Amino acid sequence: MKELKYDQDGLVPVIIQDSESKQVLTLAYANEEALQKTMDNGETWLFSRSRQELWNKGATSGNTQKVVSVQVDCDGDSVIYEVIPNGPACHTGEQSCFSETIYGERNESAGNMLEELKSLIQSRHSEMPEGAYTTYLFEEGVDKICKKIGEEAAEVIIAAKNRDAQELSMETADLFYHVMVLLQEQGVDLDQVMAVLQERHQAKTAGK
Repeated sequence: MKELKYDQDGLVPVIIQDSESKQVLTLAYANEEALQKTMDNGETWLFSRSRQELWNKGATSGNTQKVVSVQVDCDGDSVIYEVIPNGPACHTGEQSCFSETIYGERNESAGNMLEELKSLIQSRHSEMPEGAYTTYLFEEGVDKICKKIGEEAAEVIIAAKNRDAQELSMETADLFYHVMVLLQEQGVDLDQVMAVLQERHQAKTAGK
């Protein structure tokens, strides 16, 4: 491994990035011990400059991160943790600490939007706020959710047969939403679905 250039406090900046959407989740710091722990057990370990101690991301909040790779930049003075997040990365409840745009327009990728929707559905499931449609679906249970998926799938087909691009986009968005509610109700993470897609893609690519 390339020798890292730690600063005078023995720390190196760590960019934490979603391995699927490539969204930057946060910027933190790690010392040599935190980096070694991360590579030893595949969990995000960092060093808190305010508390002056090691910390395992999600140990208290439950918003853990599975580290799939650790990358070092060309100068050896910063690293990237690519992770599969289990919940929001920011203590405010946002998916990313970089949620405020102060210049220009934020380019939302499809992956980012799905991750934000997943986070919202997870919070609705845990908090069950009164009057929310998602709360209603969880209260009604799997039969109601599956019925809605069937209805939305039929609407997608009708929009496609009518060759109505706007209607097709709207109905597909509704279908995606209800499928993600079902995944949450069943305890299946969106990352598991993405992993299946990636596995199939890699298999097809390898077979060329």
